[in-house]
Amino acid sequence: LYEQLRQQAGALDFDDLLIETVRLFKEQPDIRKKWQAKFKYILIDEYQDTNAAQYAIVKNLVSKNNNICVVGDDWQSIYSWRGADFTNILNFERDFPGAEIVKLEQNYRSTGAILEAAHNVISKNVQRTDKKLWTAEGQGAPVQVHGAYDEAEEAHTVASRISSQVMIGARDYHDYAILYRTNAQSRSFEEEMRKQ
Repeated sequence: LYEQLRQQAGALDFDDLLIETVRLFKEQPDIRKKWQAKFKYILIDEYQDTNAAQYAIVKNLVSKNNNICVVGDDWQSIYSWRGADFTNILNFERDFPGAEIVKLEQNYRSTGAILEAAHNVISKNVQRTDKKLWTAEGQGAPVQVHGAYDEAEEAHTVASRISSQVMIGARDYHDYAILYRTNAQSRSFEEEMRKQ
């Protein structure tokens, strides 16, 4: 029904804008050349999260001068659920021969223990770039992993650890933030925090 109403109204949604731009560049070389000439340089951030249509637009916009600079990290691709294809960044050197690749391997936010744990997980991926992250922040405390039976147990464990740190005076409640994967998970954390 959405698609019918959209077509009847002659409207385009975000995906249509991308698809129609790709079609236009493919079918109208003069328009593609006009837009290639319009941009002296193209810079794209979070390139690992581009989808097929965005990739096609980029390929069409880049002139023969390869006037493109991208920033991205295939290890941080998180939008495959909405069509992102991390292989776009893996294929960058093939798509743009002669490109200079600069690896930013120093991490300023995490400890060595966190980077080591992340590397041990990501190194299992078959398709990935090779790099070794490092930090000047020291090794830090070991990473702790707790397997929970369900969201209630997960929330109980997190709330209990926070409460115990507050009770012994090591921290205050406002020192904490709970990060979760989906909004639906907030409920179990909210309920457990109220209980404790």
